Amino acid sequence: MVASLTLAAVAGLAACSGGSASSPGAAAKGGTIALWTHNGGNEKELAVNEKIISDFNASQTKYKVKLQSFPQESYNQSVVAAATAKKLPCIVDIDSPNVPNWAWAGYLAPLDLPASTWDGQLPSTVGTVGKKVYSYGHYDVALAMYARKHSLAAAGIRIPTIDKPWTKSEFADALAKLKKTGEYPFPLDLGTAGSGEWAPYAYSPFLQSFGGDLIDRKSYKSADGVLNGPEAIEWATWLRGLVTSGYIAQKSGADSTADFVNNKSAILYSGSWAATTVADKLKDDAVIIPPPDFGDGPKIGGGSWQWGMTTGCDQPAGALDYLKFAHQTKYFVAFANALGLVPATKDAAAQVPNYAEGGKDRVFLDFAQKFAEVRPVTPAYPVISSVFQKASADILSGGDPKTVLDKAVSDIDKDIKQNGNYDF
Repeated sequence: MVASLTLAAVAGLAACSGGSASSPGAAAKGGTIALWTHNGGNEKELAVNEKIISDFNASQTKYKVKLQSFPQESYNQSVVAAATAKKLPCIVDIDSPNVPNWAWAGYLAPLDLPASTWDGQLPSTVGTVGKKVYSYGHYDVALAMYARKHSLAAAGIRIPTIDKPWTKSEFADALAKLKKTGEYPFPLDLGTAGSGEWAPYAYSPFLQSFGGDLIDRKSYKSADGVLNGPEAIEWATWLRGLVTSGYIAQKSGADSTADFVNNKSAILYSGSWAATTVADKLKDDAVIIPPPDFGDGPKIGGGSWQWGMTTGCDQPAGALDYLKFAHQTKYFVAFANALGLVPATKDAAAQVPNYAEGGKDRVFLDFAQKFAEVRPVTPAYPVISSVFQKASADILSGGDPKTVLDKAVSDIDKDIKQNGNYDF
């Protein structure tokens, strides 16, 4: 459920080729509204989409929404082809960190819906760029750490809570104690075999907890001083130190959750999507804990797939009607029940037993509300993501932190400058 990078790059491709999403023909004539989704092959999620569309089509006679689903692996390529041919559909789903890039390139139109529409919704599930909303999502996911109660107790380690997470020194002490037991090949699994968007989604929250960031969010014009400042250097040194201390594998197994439940690690850093597997295997011994506080509070990534309307839509009133219709609480509930993901609104959470007060998955909603940090809201994000992926890999491999991060800042700042600061 982690966001993919290449979808946003489509906007840059079309912008460079002179394409525009404002030409007519993005949806079929005669009141038909084309909707594209990435979840072809994901039967549970697709079924909820089909239900919403069926309900909308049955609720009125003016418009008919027609769904076309793509496997996630080919969705981006399909959007590329449609963008270059100026034939984007009316409604698309898009990973939230890529929304600013699409808005900047002229692909997405602001959603002209009442501001009250977003009341009670997780901020990470509303695609706000500037003061305009371009997209919204029905769900989110939340990062967390998983551990075994008996392992922590046997090593004399305090179980952290949302109100009292581990400090940096406590976390270091916990890893040292767990390694000393010799019970697990590695005390910690950070999913270092992960690729693509996993690195910025999973590791930049640690950077932010140290006090650094991917870019200066006051101006969004430079990464200098935040991605290569003292706090960022400290983060990079810490990350590499986990490898040299034998606390994590430089490259973890392909399935970190499976490795964790099979006793290859004592603590797993993953997302809410791992909760069912962990609970099924470890039963009451499983404990879900927040990420450590490295000085600036615990942080987790926020934002998942969202819905937006293209500027090329020839039925904008109908598309907005559909997006408003799909925003009903019952559909947020349907997604949460079908997928087990964090419902995006308070009203929906109250109606989902697992996420209501006292529910077994409530902790993920609490983490999302208290700790979630959206990735930088800038059209430069696709480049920032790509650069940070390489920097993280270089650091894990033993690259000099200052050299690696200075190069990352140079690459990001050069791209921003070349694109006129990505001004709208």
